[in-house]
Parts: sequence; C-alpha cells; structure tokens
Amino acid sequence: MRHFTSITQLGNLQDALAAAKYVKEHPFADQELGRNKTLLMIFFNSSLRTRLSTQKAAMNLGMNVIVLDVNQGAWKLETERGVIMDSDKPEHLLEAIPVMGCCCDVIGVRAFAKFESKEDDYNEVIVNQFIKYSGKPVFSMEAATRHPLQTFADLITIEEYKKTEKPKIVMTWAPHPKALPQAVPNSFAEGINMTDYEFVITHPHGYELDPAFVGRARIEYDQRKAFEGADFIYAKNWSAYTGDNYGKVLCTDRDWTVDAEKMALTNNAYFMHCLPVRRNMIVTDDVIESPQSIVIPEAANRVVSAQTVLKEILTQVTQNPEYQQNIKHNK
Repeated sequence: MRHFTSITQLGNLQDALAAAKYVKEHPFADQELGRNKTLLMIFFNSSLRTRLSTQKAAMNLGMNVIVLDVNQGAWKLETERGVIMDSDKPEHLLEAIPVMGCCCDVIGVRAFAKFESKEDDYNEVIVNQFIKYSGKPVFSMEAATRHPLQTFADLITIEEYKKTEKPKIVMTWAPHPKALPQAVPNSFAEGINMTDYEFVITHPHGYELDPAFVGRARIEYDQRKAFEGADFIYAKNWSAYTGDNYGKVLCTDRDWTVDAEKMALTNNAYFMHCLPVRRNMIVTDDVIESPQSIVIPEAANRVVSAQTVLKEILTQVTQNPEYQQNIKHNK
C-alpha cells in the first residue's frame, strides 16, 4: 500500500484489524521503521483529533514530523490550473507540491469538500494532485469524499465493543447549523460494507448519499424504526448530495437529535460519533455522557488507525529497491 485514500485499500479487513490490535498492544515496537524519516502533515482545514493522533502515531514509529497549516504561516495556494494569478494567492499548488515532496518521506493531506463543484470534490482534485506531483506516498487525513483513518478507527472500536458476531449498525443523520461534507458518512458506509454486519442508514428525505458508498445498506426514513434493536448508533450530520441541492442544508429538524428516548429503542446500543459534536443538536448531553457513549475510546483509536496505516506505508517505502540502493550508497 503506497497511498491510502480509502478504507478499501486496507485489503483483508480481518488482517487489518489484527495488525491494529498488535499496534495497540505494542505501540513502540517499530520505531526503527521510521528512524530518520519525516512525515509532512498538510492541513487545508482545521483539525484536533486528526492532527494529534497522526502526529502521535508517527512519533510512536520513530518519525520526525513537520506540520504545515496552509491557512496560517504559509503562502496562500492557488489550486486551479489555467487561472490568472492576480489575486491574494501568490503560489500555485503545482509548484508547492514538488517542493514539499523534497522535504519529507510521507505526506498526509487534509482537504475538505469546497461545495463549489461536485465533480471536483468527488474527483478528489487536491489529494490526487499530491499523489501525482509529490513523488511520495500520500495518505488522506480527510478529503472531500472520505475520511478513511476515522473509519478504520470506527471499525477497530466496533470490533472491541461488539457483543455479537454480526451486530446491527445504524448510521443516523442528525441536525447541524452548517453544511458539512459527506466524507465521514461516505467512508463509514464504505467500511461497514466490508463487513457482514447488519447495516441501516436513516436520514430525512433529500439526504440520500452517493449509492456507490451506500452499497448494501438498508435505507430507513423513520429514525425510531431504524433504531429498534440496534447494537451501535453512529450519528453524523451531512449536507445534501443529490442534484442541485449538493452541499445544501435542507433540514434542521431537532426531532432527529439522538436522545435517551430513541436510545431506549435499541439493544442497549453504544453511541458513536467522530467528534467534534454539537451537543443538543446531534446528541443530547445525557446520551453522550452515558456509560454507553464510546466517543472517547473511538477517538483514542485514531492513534491506532493512523499508526497501522503509517507502518504499512513505511514498510513499503523501506522495501522499495530505490530506497535500498540509497541506503547502500550512504553507507
């Protein structure tokens, strides 16, 4: 695995979960793998868990880490080809990317959907430019359409907490005051579709996701009916995907907020959310503070997911014949 932009690139999920279990139990076992190697983390958007967990994961592997916030302390970057650069963006991404590649061994990129063009967002223009022009392994720290490190952490968490081999997983839309990308729900659906778990997605009409991600999931527009017998509730807001409504907020109905009354319909389900969460919009205080809320262990597993992916990428780097030749030359 040279690049990581989708949970499906993990290959066999059970093997990946076993690798993650090993990493969690032996976090410092592979420091030699990252020695004298540098991870460059590039943020086009804000981050807390992703930045902390990925940096911690790299340090656990013995790597040096450079963090670049594109919006603070760096030149503003133009991302479009063919544009006349007479605005406040003095540097083009197509020159910046190769320069970044000269300064590191692995690149992590965080770049959200802009909602200006569905085609550009769903073609992952930003991340794919890094893959094409950096000359280095690239992994997604959340892109326009997917958040694979989050999904891997979610799958690790479900594996740790499930009480039955085939739990019922319900992903529910919940209200939010702003238009949010579909990256997390897309990616979560993609990940659950790699399992044999029962999978239900519930949301208001108009919030249908890309069918390519929905896969075999059953769509239920009645949230309470969807919750019945659930073992895990995964709450997330997303904006509309279909037609001219792409990127729009169509509903802010707080009847979709996850509360104790709805959780009582479940099979004593665990509550999950990727965080940050808007309390009393997405979920009520009593639910997120309850013993069945596993949002903190879920967040902690972000270190494990990032470290497992980085370990695999570093293994591929060190096995590269060009890398081996450089090692011999430097000796």
